[in-house]
Amino acid sequence: MTNTTHSELGAPTPQASPLVHGPIFGTLIGLSAPNLVALCSSAIITIAETAYVGRLGVSALAGVTLVFPIVMLMQMMSAGAMGGTISGAISRALGAGDNERAQAIAFNAALIGVAAGIVFAALLWAFGPIIYRALGGRGAALDQAILYSNITALAIIGIWLANTFASIARGTGLMAPPAFILLAGGLVQISVGGALAFGLGPLPALGVAGVALGQVVAFSLTAIAMLGLTRSQRARVKLALSPTMFRPAIIADVLRPGLLACLSPIQSVATVLVLTALVAQFGADALAGYGVGARLEFLLIPIAFAIGVGSVPMVGAAIGAGNVKRARHVAWTAGALAAGALAIVGAIVAIAPDLWATIFVDEPGVLSVTRDYLRIASVGYPFFGLALCLYFAAQGAGKVGGPILAQSLRLALIVIGGWLIMANSMPLWGVFALSALAMVAQGLFTLVAVRATRWGASERRVL
Repeated sequence: MTNTTHSELGAPTPQASPLVHGPIFGTLIGLSAPNLVALCSSAIITIAETAYVGRLGVSALAGVTLVFPIVMLMQMMSAGAMGGTISGAISRALGAGDNERAQAIAFNAALIGVAAGIVFAALLWAFGPIIYRALGGRGAALDQAILYSNITALAIIGIWLANTFASIARGTGLMAPPAFILLAGGLVQISVGGALAFGLGPLPALGVAGVALGQVVAFSLTAIAMLGLTRSQRARVKLALSPTMFRPAIIADVLRPGLLACLSPIQSVATVLVLTALVAQFGADALAGYGVGARLEFLLIPIAFAIGVGSVPMVGAAIGAGNVKRARHVAWTAGALAAGALAIVGAIVAIAPDLWATIFVDEPGVLSVTRDYLRIASVGYPFFGLALCLYFAAQGAGKVGGPILAQSLRLALIVIGGWLIMANSMPLWGVFALSALAMVAQGLFTLVAVRATRWGASERRVL
């Protein structure tokens, strides 16, 4: 494509783009910072919503807890797995100077987002009650879970659309507007959900149904705002809503790596469930202490996630422009930055675990478990950050097989190691050491896999 075409579409030419030629560290920080703000606010929103759901009673809290992993899985799949794939595909097209292909990818990615939202919403309506019973839901808790789930299913459509449109924007290097739209949507979720849950002012008190409606309203508005962004003058690739943009081949090109990438959040959820089941064998204090310690990891993820998402368009644009050396430099810089940031956090909690633990508990037995977990597990934090960040960088290159295998290795180590721990009646610290070892193994394997995977001319043919 010519440089004139780029200007007409509102995108900088490959020669002028900071994604291709800007300073790596400074550009990466500039792209990562807005995502960190949005993702940290998301963690705070989750904590706040959990707090006021708890005021609705034990049954309400238990019911929402049963549904929460599914909602989180939708977020992780739409924003991280499929979303990162979409961003990487668009950035590679832009790096190659092919704006027409970038526009076609955007349109067909939107179709994927619509279809995924509808399909997963339908699956939740059909199989939600079966899932919650399998997870142990009974009586009033099960009733609350089904009520909350049936309404939340509508929000899943908005979740997929909002994150798909955000990923289209991120693929062009446009990070701040999607981040602030997501932040605003989160504030709407808290406000509307709380007002409808407790019946503030003239509004009816709907309980968990109100909380779920807050999500529906928030994600619907967020999706509309994101759509407006992708069609505005600020968009570097404007989403053209025209049937002539339909390309089955592009849909297939996006789905192949995208579906593979979706194994990452699925395995992440499976890993948490296995570790929780192992710790539960040691009693209530152990489970509570582990829960407090593991909660810190939910705040570590946004750091690595923000840096990783920031690296996607830089890696993709460099690959598209044929500059593999720069793409790898971006990946290593991002990985080192994420590992370093999480290493600092790990060192702090290893030396002073009570800085975190005493925020949540004061019972001596639970505190002791939390301290042990943080001191041991913190060894794995930098490797966890490295693995997650390189997973996103690999999405920019269109090569996620290695990082997915690394995550499979982590899950396998925990399953096999957990069986050995239980079979040999090892102490609780053995489970914590296993968790740290699995994170170290995942990080190192991801590093080796990314290094060994060819990011040469063959990658240009992916998307």
